Amino acid sequence: MKGKLLETVEYISKRISMWPEIGLILGSGLGFMADKIENSIEIFYRDIPNFPRSTVPGHEGNLVFGKLAEKNVVALKGRFHLYEGWSAEVIKFVIYVLKKLGVRKLIITNAAGGINKSLKPGDIVLVKDIINFQFRNPLRGINDGEFGPRFPDMSSILDKDWAKRLQEYFDLPEGVYMAVLGPSYETPAEIKAFRKLGADLVGMSTVPEIIAARHCRIDCLVLSCVTNMAAGVLNVPLSHKEVVEVANRVKGKFSEIVLKALEVF
Repeated sequence: MKGKLLETVEYISKRISMWPEIGLILGSGLGFMADKIENSIEIFYRDIPNFPRSTVPGHEGNLVFGKLAEKNVVALKGRFHLYEGWSAEVIKFVIYVLKKLGVRKLIITNAAGGINKSLKPGDIVLVKDIINFQFRNPLRGINDGEFGPRFPDMSSILDKDWAKRLQEYFDLPEGVYMAVLGPSYETPAEIKAFRKLGADLVGMSTVPEIIAARHCRIDCLVLSCVTNMAAGVLNVPLSHKEVVEVANRVKGKFSEIVLKALEVF
């Protein structure tokens, strides 16, 4: 992987004029944040050697470099999911690319289903912990000690100080995010089981990125936009169209939170 990683980083570095310190991974319907980046330079995923492609509606496929809240950032406008056929190791590769480009902190966003009945569509939740029900780990295989230890500690996966500073401005609900493989939505029986296991939110992403970031010492802040209540909570069918519509509805609130997170990092 090291040779491919160097080739990818070299290609990108020749096309940018600044080195990012913060990365943003933008979930379904949340790619609009990349449009706010000033003095932006965009690089399409398809043009980057060894880089995966985003295939999901609501996920455009490009890296956006520039300034946001006076910070040097890179946004992934479109993420990669295991249900698309990518391996967890491919997602690790993307995180390692960010690390090599200079990223020290990472804001990960996602669209999630609400399991906790106190939540409602449109809520922005600060993720405090994760449950990996994808049963895949991006660190499987030979460990590269350059990036991190063979057995990274996961007892504190998120940057608590960063989260505390953000909470001084927003009284965000906090919750546990459970990742499932997808792409089918969960059944009502599964959601009942997940609730008993302690999950407040459910989605199909984010966890591989957190594990890889934790391994290579990138501090994370994770924000989930509740775009629907999970199966069985309300007597309504689930659809990806609803996910994108709700994400669009909370653009203003979401933008305010992300910009403040950048400001206080």
